[in-house]
Amino acid sequence: MPGPTLELIAEAAEFLRGRIRRTPLEPSPVLTAKLGVPVSLKLEALQITGSFKIRGAWFRLSRLSDAERRAGIVTCSAGNHGRATAYAAKQLGLRATIFVPSTVDQAKYRGMLALGADVRVSEFPSYDATEDQALEEARKSARPFISAFDDPDVMAGNGGTLAMEILADAPEAKEFIVPVGGGGLGAGLAVYVKEKVRGARFIAVQHALAPGFKLSMDQGRAVTRMSYPPTLAGGIEGGTGAMTFEILRTRTDHIALVDDAQISTAMRWMLDEHQYLIEPSAAAAVAACLEGKIGRLSGPAVVVISGRNVSGDTIRKILCS
Repeated sequence: MPGPTLELIAEAAEFLRGRIRRTPLEPSPVLTAKLGVPVSLKLEALQITGSFKIRGAWFRLSRLSDAERRAGIVTCSAGNHGRATAYAAKQLGLRATIFVPSTVDQAKYRGMLALGADVRVSEFPSYDATEDQALEEARKSARPFISAFDDPDVMAGNGGTLAMEILADAPEAKEFIVPVGGGGLGAGLAVYVKEKVRGARFIAVQHALAPGFKLSMDQGRAVTRMSYPPTLAGGIEGGTGAMTFEILRTRTDHIALVDDAQISTAMRWMLDEHQYLIEPSAAAAVAACLEGKIGRLSGPAVVVISGRNVSGDTIRKILCS
């Protein structure tokens, strides 16, 4: 199955028009001074359901057949995709069963339940093992499985439409700093900016303890399953998608790795400097900038702030550390 095309991204943007928020692009004076180029933050933390994931989930569900809508869907999520899927399913009037790891952030878990989804908490702490359970349920119940990232429609909605907005507001942007887990956001965004911006550079940010995409690049093949200890940034843990890897392997210019301590510092920094509370996975991209991990930038940069969904317990732990 091919990845997202410019035509599919345009179709996703048209579908989402009026259904989601056009999130702002906010200058960051401190990062601008630190990195030596104009830096802006794409604030998807202000998006409906609290993350960029609503873009891909809603577009993907809108393309189900009538029979698939009647049957309902199965998916797996570390939290944000599940919340977005629950929201979109409610809007479309279909049944959604969402598998989540045992370590799911409680704010994300409660958000899915509040939207009426059938949420099943796995016995496993990792995303990868939980996805195996979801795939088995989809097989047994003969319902479509909706990937959180390894799907052209999801990539087109998540990263593609986000890139369209960024370039509409900042056509001069050259550097794109993006948190990467399974790769759906990055793949869609990289496809679009590499086609539209001459000399565009894509910088992927991963957690140092669970860098599925970096391991994939090192080994020359998609590492879709891996073991790792629990981290703050559940949204960027684990293996990469087989399809997203093939897209990103030729479009990624640099990979930055950050750890929990650096992510916590970045979350506090965002509160101090921009007065936004963001989730750890989103803070990873900020951490890479603050820690000097993204290399030398050649032009105006955009840092994607991917989400805000984080529990009170996690917030208190980070702010008091």
